[in-house]
Amino acid sequence: MVQPRFRSRSLRRVHRRTPTGDNVIHYERRKPGKPQCRDCGKYLIGVARGIVAQIKKLSKTQKRPERPYGGVLCSGCMRKVMVQKAKGMVKQDG
Repeated sequence: MVQPRFRSRSLRRVHRRTPTGDNVIHYERRKPGKPQCRDCGKYLIGVARGIVAQIKKLSKTQKRPERPYGGVLCSGCMRKVMVQKAKGMVKQDG
């Protein structure tokens, strides 16, 4: 019987072949879902995806893109927001 701590479905079962040729089951934590854009819901590129322990070890620049709204908005939506802000600045000045 499997140990009680491994019965949870929050752990995924991975079949591994050992050097002796046996097939064994390893239990690994599941990855979280892909990060999505706040506005359009498109999957974000360049944002780290993994369990918390792995992401903590990464530097800040490896966790998300180095641009305004990096890790929150996709590049297309970010451009729209920046254009709207620029238009707002022009209206205030004029």
